[in-house]
Amino acid sequence: MQIRFYKIVKGLCKGFVKLFYPYEVVNGDSIPEGMSCVICSNHLSNMDPVFLNITQKRLLRFMAKKELFKNKLFGALIKKLGAFPVNRGSDGGKAISFAEKLLESGECIGIFIEGTRSKTGKIGRGHMGAILIAQTSNVPIIPCCITGRKTFIKPFVKTKITYGEPITCEQLGVIEGDKRSLRNATNEVMAIIGKMRDEHLAQFEAEEQKR
Repeated sequence: MQIRFYKIVKGLCKGFVKLFYPYEVVNGDSIPEGMSCVICSNHLSNMDPVFLNITQKRLLRFMAKKELFKNKLFGALIKKLGAFPVNRGSDGGKAISFAEKLLESGECIGIFIEGTRSKTGKIGRGHMGAILIAQTSNVPIIPCCITGRKTFIKPFVKTKITYGEPITCEQLGVIEGDKRSLRNATNEVMAIIGKMRDEHLAQFEAEEQKR
């Protein structure tokens, strides 16, 4: 039932977004078919989960702050669309455990690795939780970068969404129980996202010069 509802809403959203929030997706088929993964993306706006879900064939599950579920109608809607609540306070571990169960069942998790939206449009510092979840669940990580032509996401202004290739925690040098290796792996993923962003901005600038 959830998948059917998701597909209907996704189809409606895709047409709306294409009209009001034009976007280009690069390497959108990088998620292995039938394989669990953690998509690590930067975070610019409330549109980001929408961009990621409409540019993938599979349903992506997202952590959403608990406050968004206070409105029962809106909470029920985003829950049907794959979101699940996380409290940034004391019970954050419950959301992590739930995410790990979803990965064990073959689903894909989307995590905004900076933990919150960027107020400047620049790439911020990554949090280690996304890498820890991937390492514990033994699933690959897919870096993703969302970039707006005008730094932030705005109506009628092009947005670019690029997916990187899957990277295993082993390739990132993660050692179980070693916080330093988790921090290094997080920094490496952030560097990949940052490189994508630099390429996006250079492409946008080149397009502007041709006009």
